[in-house]
Amino acid sequence: MHDYERKQLLERIEREGATVGTEIPETIEIDGEPLSLHAFVFETRQRDSIPPAHRERVEDVKTTLRRERGARKERLESADLSRETGEGLAESIVGIDRALNALNDLGSADLEQERAAAETADQKRWVRFLKQALGQDDTDDRRAQGGVEP
Repeated sequence: MHDYERKQLLERIEREGATVGTEIPETIEIDGEPLSLHAFVFETRQRDSIPPAHRERVEDVKTTLRRERGARKERLESADLSRETGEGLAESIVGIDRALNALNDLGSADLEQERAAAETADQKRWVRFLKQALGQDDTDDRRAQGGVEP
């Protein structure tokens, strides 16, 4: 592969929007072990919420994918490759990026849920404050009568 071809491939993998229209690879081999990447990403994204045990697995996969991306990029930068091998390597890097983007988007859904829960809690505290300020809080009446708080 010529230097200008290598440079074009490196620019391609770093280009913003490079993952648009790119498919997540069905499987990817990492450290000699196949990973059914497409199925993993699809199944993970189908869940309404991600349990803590699966979240750990997702984080492990993301870490592994980042490491593999770096190794493949380094190989693309420095190894003696044919044009076809270089193109395949660049395509696999963009596929990894696509999978990482899909897995990273999972966090934003959880953040949205956390934001909504925090907003609801803030509204409840505000209503409770207003009731107390206006003398409409019935918990004060229960305390005065020796009752139990809810």
